[in-house]
Amino acid sequence: MSITDNAADTRAERAVTLHAAEYDRLKSEQISRIGFRDNLLYAQLTSIAAIAAVTASAGRLYLLLVLPITGVVLGWTHLCADHMVTMIGRYIREDLTPRLTAAADLDGSALFGWENDHQRDTRRRSRKWLQLTVNLLAFCLPSLTGLIVVWIAGQPSPLLIAASLVELVIIAVLAVQMCVYADLPRLRKGGTRA
Repeated sequence: MSITDNAADTRAERAVTLHAAEYDRLKSEQISRIGFRDNLLYAQLTSIAAIAAVTASAGRLYLLLVLPITGVVLGWTHLCADHMVTMIGRYIREDLTPRLTAAADLDGSALFGWENDHQRDTRRRSRKWLQLTVNLLAFCLPSLTGLIVVWIAGQPSPLLIAASLVELVIIAVLAVQMCVYADLPRLRKGGTRA
């Protein structure tokens, strides 16, 4: 073995070590973000209950206008965390895996198999649609319901109506963004999933 072969092997080993370390860090980050994202749903449910309880005990329906604020803040944070989880997975599949495969001179089909395998699940499409529905129900519907109750039963002042209309626009923006970022699998021509 020549000195140049030895140096190339050392560079390849270093590259493999660095890519593997990057993978470990990315997976740790992804797991952390998944936990944070999932806890935001519980925070939203808790805030809905708290706002409803305070509104009922105080007898002031305009307090329901806090629902859109918490729904949008928690919903947007949930959306951003979910997007980062998705982007980390995509980066691992499309960027890191090919680089590590090339550096280690491996067949890439077996490397990080789970990163690709769960994407091919036959029920993934329905699961993604159901998750979008749950997100919209959890973060947007309570906010919209609070606005409707205030409009119908609350005799709001012009200032509260103006504030609620701004909140309505913000809720709509959140709902649209949740749909855009849902990462729904598309059907290709011929009925196969993309």
